[in-house]
Amino acid sequence: MSYSIARRLEQYTEKRPQEVLIVHIEIEGEPDEIAIFKGFSSSLMRPTAFDPDVPVLPNQAKILKIDRAASPYNPAEPRYLQQGLTWDSIQPLLSQVGV
Repeated sequence: MSYSIARRLEQYTEKRPQEVLIVHIEIEGEPDEIAIFKGFSSSLMRPTAFDPDVPVLPNQAKILKIDRAASPYNPAEPRYLQQGLTWDSIQPLLSQVGV
């Protein structure tokens, strides 16, 4: 079974609750930043739908980069563990936790 990109990243943060992923994306030419923490996704730039079936990170989104930060996440003073990951470069981390 193939999981969506969003679901795989959410599962990663379920298994690594000490981390927050900040996903920088582009949807139809518009930038957005998605915070993923403990299995939940939320936009940092747009309203997030109350309906959990509405994806915050749609499959057609272009991932520009992914940053790993330590939780709790403070946008004024983030504590980055790693910055500028691509979808390809995060694959080994996803594999380490089995997602």
